[in-house]
Amino acid sequence: MTLLAVDSLSKTFSSAAAKGAQPVVQALADLSFQVAAGEFLSIIGPSGCGKSTLFRILSGLEQPDTGQVTLQGQPLPLETDRQGRFGYMPQRDTLLPWRTVLDNVILGADLAGDSRELARSEAQRLLPLFGLDGFENVWPSALSGGMRQRAALLRTFLTGYETLLLDEPFGALDALTRRVLQQWLLGVRTRFKKTILFITHDIDEALLLGDRVLVFSPRPGRITADLPIDLPHPRSQDTVLDDSFLAHKRNVMAHLKLE
Repeated sequence: MTLLAVDSLSKTFSSAAAKGAQPVVQALADLSFQVAAGEFLSIIGPSGCGKSTLFRILSGLEQPDTGQVTLQGQPLPLETDRQGRFGYMPQRDTLLPWRTVLDNVILGADLAGDSRELARSEAQRLLPLFGLDGFENVWPSALSGGMRQRAALLRTFLTGYETLLLDEPFGALDALTRRVLQQWLLGVRTRFKKTILFITHDIDEALLLGDRVLVFSPRPGRITADLPIDLPHPRSQDTVLDDSFLAHKRNVMAHLKLE
């Protein structure tokens, strides 16, 4: 069942020095795709091709020039406030340094005016699953990079939204920590059955995590390939050594023109 449909989405930015003049940067051009409920969709493409702009449009932080977004069969108004439809995690963890881990992960409930007691209880229940048990009263400055990302992901999961937008959540981590968190996210995703859109620049990561991979062209971003990834689950780091994985990798590299 189609959960999310993006149809003919386009976005152009004007430079600050050229207000009122002709647009100077086209980020997205005629972007169309669909996402099924429970699907993990990896999105890969060169820097500056509009991937993050897409997420900002979906989350209501940017307005598109043209196009339509449909969620659960209902068109979303693109000219008005669309916030509160997706759980969105930007590239940086954006943990607030004056709030403890526990108070950071329940930020969404605080902003929504929901019961703080219930939010804290739910967060406490999930802390062990997210590798944060015993760290609820710690300040973000005392956490490793991997633990900060886990806290940011828990905060995103606790928004309660069925569709999550994760913008390079592991991009700033070292290779070993990144691999650990990839495996951890596979397990969390299996448990929660969320629909996830995941931006990455790492081909192995896109294939290891994704049910499908969308390949974006250089700016303006267009979809040049929509590739189903038929690798069996459960997947592990050994999966990246399989012949079928390497065949998918060569295919993605060819579409990215890296061969």
